[in-house]
Amino acid sequence: MSASPARSRVSPEIIVVCGCLIALITFGPRASSGLFQLPMITEYGWGRDTFGFAIAIQNLLWGVGQPFAGAVADRFGALRVLCVGAILYALGLVVMAYATTPSVLHIGAGVLIGFGLSGCSFNLVLGAFGKILPEKWRPMAFGAGTAAGSFGQFLFPPIGNVLIESFGWQHTLLVFAGSVLIVMPLALALATRPTGDTAQSGPAAAPNQSIAQALSEAFKHRSYVLLVLGFFTCGFQLAFITVHLPAYLKDAGLSAAVGGWTLAVIGLANAAGSLGSGWLSTRMSKRWLLAWIYLGRSVAIAAFILIPATPVTSILFGISIGLLWLSTVPPTSSLVMLMFGTRYMAMLYGFAFFSHQVGGFLGVWLGGLLYEINGNYSMVWWLSVLLGLASALINLPIKEQPVDRAPALQPAE
Repeated sequence: MSASPARSRVSPEIIVVCGCLIALITFGPRASSGLFQLPMITEYGWGRDTFGFAIAIQNLLWGVGQPFAGAVADRFGALRVLCVGAILYALGLVVMAYATTPSVLHIGAGVLIGFGLSGCSFNLVLGAFGKILPEKWRPMAFGAGTAAGSFGQFLFPPIGNVLIESFGWQHTLLVFAGSVLIVMPLALALATRPTGDTAQSGPAAAPNQSIAQALSEAFKHRSYVLLVLGFFTCGFQLAFITVHLPAYLKDAGLSAAVGGWTLAVIGLANAAGSLGSGWLSTRMSKRWLLAWIYLGRSVAIAAFILIPATPVTSILFGISIGLLWLSTVPPTSSLVMLMFGTRYMAMLYGFAFFSHQVGGFLGVWLGGLLYEINGNYSMVWWLSVLLGLASALINLPIKEQPVDRAPALQPAE
């Protein structure tokens, strides 16, 4: 039995377009953070571990805040959460622009942007898509929302490079802050009319299930736990590359433009990879798709670090890793919806994303810390390879079926 979908004020097409624009805008500045590392540490005399720790805090608090933001969005709708998130995100970019001490940098780039992202990133958009859109729209909408975030990664780094060269890194951060505020009017399209119904697909609906009961059910479900553990690697690899790749290429004697364009190419290839992953998620085993993605990443990273860095090899790496970049998101979000339905999807996907961001915290922080200790990034690159192989294996035992939720045993309020 399925409940009727949450009712939206606008058409599915407008919902998808506005959601994709939100994903694009919020992902762009975050994906460009590596561009600001060398200008900031050069001006203030910090080490790379200082900047890396700020972005590590950002990743961790993004993950910590995501389940709570998802729970609020599940209960009250995405509009309020997206608006508060956008304000915090913009404020964090402003504080980062005027940070002259590590502690202020950690508050702006770490705490404020981290919590801001938990409220307005593509994760909230995907949760809203799952609730508002008709079921036939959802798999491709998940891919489109993820791809839009990827296109933000393609669009913002080259713009950021031009703005930094023309106006300085501080003014560039202020421009990025202004762009994030555009999320607020776009979020109106993701509002829903008040209704007691929630779109439900997957297991039999549990209309009286509480948040605590939903969490207990999820974390006792072996396949969900494996999915959450595997997602850790995704965050570790992506955050490390996003923040430290431009500096790694600069250390290899390449220009800052190569680093910016490599991040941009990752974003462009990511858009294609995410759309392809959304399409494949409806046509093949999702656990096998995830396993192949993680294995492919390990191969791409190993090849990149074994070959001397040049502009050509950097761009080729950007294309290969970009195709696999956020392609984990459509099958992961689809599996969460398949296992538990859509009622608490934003919250349960939020806990999976928390694992992702713990990985991101360690990837960014260890990248900076081990660079200061060893003078290179080799250890973290190889750790990324090993984690990719481990996640490929972790996803294989996942059972792609709804949780067994007998109607007679549904909890009461």
